[in-house]
Amino acid sequence: MSLRSTLAATAAALSLALPLAASAQNLKMGYVDYQRVLLEVQDGKDAKNRLQKTLDDRQKEIDQEQEKLRKAKDLLDKQASAMSEETRVQQATDLQKRILELAQKWDRYRAEAANEERQLMAPIIDRIDGVIAKIAERDSLSFVFERRDSGLVYAQTQYDLSNEVIRSYNALPKLAAPKPAAPKAPAAPVAKDAPKK
Repeated sequence: MSLRSTLAATAAALSLALPLAASAQNLKMGYVDYQRVLLEVQDGKDAKNRLQKTLDDRQKEIDQEQEKLRKAKDLLDKQASAMSEETRVQQATDLQKRILELAQKWDRYRAEAANEERQLMAPIIDRIDGVIAKIAERDSLSFVFERRDSGLVYAQTQYDLSNEVIRSYNALPKLAAPKPAAPKAPAAPVAKDAPKK
């Protein structure tokens, strides 16, 4: 390659690289440890405490029912030899049915707790997103990454916005506590022989 073509190629490469380098210098980024923010903002703490109380109450209820079932099984084991085969099988079947119902109840409680957590956290997450957006706009940030889920392997702590997000969030008025869900009304009975109009 001649000197002229080498210089022309170098000039072309520089002309393409300079705008990219200039725009990269203007590119500002930050990151947030979202999980930490959720656990440290006051609304998040309140929601977690509320959820924990509900879980503790339900766990206590399940533990009491498990204890009753354990005692029923021990009693059945002690009395099994004095029972008729039919009575023993019937009581064992009833006990298994109660154990299955308790397992289903526990699964239902876990699903309800997960749903309640989503409902409690949704307005908090929306508010956190708003706080992050305001900080990003104020500081002219091009990108704000989530520390764990973004694939971010390393970033200097000076770009961590988590403390500022927590401070800014907690300076806002508290969210109103969600009202407990109203019990579902039973379905109205349908008359079998209702006259047709």
